[in-house]
Amino acid sequence: MTTPNMTMTSLSDLPALISIPLAGEILGLTRATAYRYAASGDLPVKRFGGRRVYVITARLRAIVEGTEETVQ
Repeated sequence: MTTPNMTMTSLSDLPALISIPLAGEILGLTRATAYRYAASGDLPVKRFGGRRVYVITARLRAIVEGTEETVQ
C-alpha cells in the first residue's frame, strides 16, 4: 500500500498524522532524507511533547497533488 505510486484514494485512507518514514516511503525518499526534510521544514510536520513528530497527511497529499510546494 505504501509505495511512491500511491494513489490519491490510498492517501485519503491514511490517518491525519503519519510517521516520517512512512511519508518518505510514499514520496520515494530514503528514511534519512525524509528526516532531513522534516528537520528543514520541507515536510509539513506536527510536533507533540518534544520528541514525537508526525507528518500532516492533508498537507502531504497537497504536495503529492502539486498544490503545495515544500518537498524539493
